[in-house]
Amino acid sequence: MRRIDLGEVEYEVAAKEMRGWVEERVSAAAPDRLFLLSHPPVITYGPRTSPADLPVGTPTVAVDRGGFATYHGPGQLVGYLVIDLKQRGPVDIVRWVENGLIEALGSLGFPVVRRDTPKGASSLVGVWTEDGRKLCSIGMRIRRGVTSHGFSVNVDPDMSVFHTFTSCGLHDVTMVSLAELAAERGVPVPTDAAVRDAIAKSFDAA
Repeated sequence: MRRIDLGEVEYEVAAKEMRGWVEERVSAAAPDRLFLLSHPPVITYGPRTSPADLPVGTPTVAVDRGGFATYHGPGQLVGYLVIDLKQRGPVDIVRWVENGLIEALGSLGFPVVRRDTPKGASSLVGVWTEDGRKLCSIGMRIRRGVTSHGFSVNVDPDMSVFHTFTSCGLHDVTMVSLAELAAERGVPVPTDAAVRDAIAKSFDAA
């Protein structure tokens, strides 16, 4: 997989570019790619999101991925995976992404876990601390055998935004950042570069 590092990109610009990235992968004009970037403050939400879950005051954008409302902003690392699943055989892509993030963050000294969703409950897809706080969100789309969208990791964003809306459709979820976890443990916050490198290594992207 090829790693593509970008800086801060407006969400609408990235969404438009992503459609092109998917077409390039469908036509085999490009290899599997992992795009690492950030966005200016925005809340994106999937089609099942209740209007009552959205905030007032922060820009919102409806998106064509799975999942509910989530925040993107400076200090958060976003990863978009554009990969051809047909080249990988049967694969649970969400479980694969969860496990990849768990491996990456574990290598930085932050033990995290995935959670199974009880029958009939709201989805617990993502990566969580062992005491039940959510660190990473995942929302993906598969079209013509190629994935798009991906995941977000709260490195050191403005966490107050998460108090203004219902994140991931979970009314009782507590979102957390690596900066907060580092402060609790009295260790340095990993840099954006360190998190990018750990994730790229875990997904075998160079």
